[in-house]
Amino acid sequence: MAVTDEAIEKIKEMIVSGALRPGDRLPKESELAAELGLSRNSLREAVRALSLIRILDVRQGDGTYVTSLDPQLLLEALSFVVDFHRDDTVLEFLAVRRILEPAATALAAPRIGEAELDALEAALDALGPEPAVEELVAADLEFHRVIVGASGNAVLCSLLDGLSGPTTRARVWRGLTQEDAVARTLHEHRAILAALRDRDAEAARSWATVHIASVEQWLRSVL
Repeated sequence: MAVTDEAIEKIKEMIVSGALRPGDRLPKESELAAELGLSRNSLREAVRALSLIRILDVRQGDGTYVTSLDPQLLLEALSFVVDFHRDDTVLEFLAVRRILEPAATALAAPRIGEAELDALEAALDALGPEPAVEELVAADLEFHRVIVGASGNAVLCSLLDGLSGPTTRARVWRGLTQEDAVARTLHEHRAILAALRDRDAEAARSWATVHIASVEQWLRSVL
């Protein structure tokens, strides 16, 4: 194990064990290095790395603190990595979305409010039967964001929000090139919405799976 990796592991152990808690200030660099049996250079590199992924917060002139460790804060690091995806990994993002989003949609079924359902239906009505592809994709992103947000699971919501970006271009591409893609998307949105209105979690899960899998299957066929 590299020295810096060892330093990161030791700081992580302190946080996991509760020796350091969210909001705690780390001991002085010289004291912490001695306590952990590390050089000050390796400790400094570990702190820098952990600050990049939002585990630690380095405040100039004040000290280094453990962040809130809030899931949404930590998952921002995932979003950063996702932004650098390659085109050949889009299928993998879609596959992960196909696993997670139907579960989030099922969780939303008993929780989503009538006002949110009405707003989703109004947005679908406003699109009309033949919206522009870019308009439909933007509406699609918002449609799923609202539903996933109603799941009540902040971690799931943050994960799926981070995964939505890399699949946007594929969704636009499909809408422009696949016959009936726009009509199918609208039909599937209506079916998901109907299942949510019925508070039918399994139907909502099934329609969300069909909806996401159709994009994935199309992309597999053209790559």
